[in-house]
Amino acid sequence: MPNKQSTQLLTQLLTTGLAALLLALISFYRQWISPLLGPRCRFIPSCSAYGLEAISRHGPWRGSWLTLRRLLRCHPFSACGCDPVPD
Repeated sequence: MPNKQSTQLLTQLLTTGLAALLLALISFYRQWISPLLGPRCRFIPSCSAYGLEAISRHGPWRGSWLTLRRLLRCHPFSACGCDPVPD
């Protein structure tokens, strides 16, 4: 039966790995896909920059949730402007 310390270590490793994967996917999008599409984001910072910052600051779970909410707000009929990552 695993002890509490090993469970915490496993959880931390999985969380760190998930964050690294999400950051790598956003970086891939920024380097290879975004240049083909051109600038489309209505906000400052861009949605991809927002995602990188949100995941870096809040971890993969809350950061992904914040990024998803931001992506759903980024459409032609929404207001635009400055929308920083919350603390």
